Amino acid sequence: MAALVRRSLQCLVRLQVEPKGSCLIVSRHMSQGDKPLSGKSALVTGSTSGIGLGIARALAGNGCNIVFTGHKDEAGIRELHQEFTRQHKVKANYIPAELTRSGDIEKLCHETMAYYPEGVNILINAAGIQHVCPIEKFPLERWDTMMSVMLTAPFQIIKHLLPAMKTKAWGRIVNVSTVHGLVASVNKCAYVSAKHGLNGLTKVVALETAGTGVTCNSICPGWVLSTMMEQQIAQASAENGVSWDEAKWLLISQKQPSMQFATIEQVAASVVYLCSPAADQMTGSCMTMDGGWTAQ
Repeated sequence: MAALVRRSLQCLVRLQVEPKGSCLIVSRHMSQGDKPLSGKSALVTGSTSGIGLGIARALAGNGCNIVFTGHKDEAGIRELHQEFTRQHKVKANYIPAELTRSGDIEKLCHETMAYYPEGVNILINAAGIQHVCPIEKFPLERWDTMMSVMLTAPFQIIKHLLPAMKTKAWGRIVNVSTVHGLVASVNKCAYVSAKHGLNGLTKVVALETAGTGVTCNSICPGWVLSTMMEQQIAQASAENGVSWDEAKWLLISQKQPSMQFATIEQVAASVVYLCSPAADQMTGSCMTMDGGWTAQ
């Protein structure tokens, strides 16, 4: 028995010091303050505000270099650049791009590759826009814009950046979808259609990259108290003649059994998890964070 105990202790010691395949290694490194994504690089679209910015901050906080893009004035861009480089001590580059324009998307990808000639390790497609109205009143130009930003742009960016990931035999693609990529709601024809398409794209990319070291997943949160959600609450408040707080609880009570909003930080932490070794075998998944919405 004593010999068995000694052998068990010896095995435990080896697990704590050997680098191959041990979850204990991750815990030990984390306890020493190391950043698990140090040396990695990520392009995050829609990363000047809302969920995209929260994800960029979480990745940078874990040591990942950031290429960020989105709509922001020059002072705001400088402030974010300083936050990434000074607070998180990572490299940061801002590339302006209008995701409704194919030429801008190609420029975004080419400039990203210029900063990282071997390709970025992580791609987060987080840019999103919303328009709420009945389908018979839905403007075609608004439909086209939403499809371009939330479906065509992710397709184009993946197409440009995926080959380098496959060459390196490691990459993480995370598409920020929504519960509306799984179920529908009234007055959101373009948003629901684009996000269903994004989940489909996620699954195809996952199958085409299976076994290459590249994974592709989507995050499907329910109500998240983001800038986009606040705009919907304001619209509901105006349409129903109720206060902002009343409109907020009216919306959440209709859909989310938990009666609690997910936070941007929770969504961002899930993305970091999908970029970790613990998620090596997670690919093609649509990861829900919806307070029980789709369980009904």
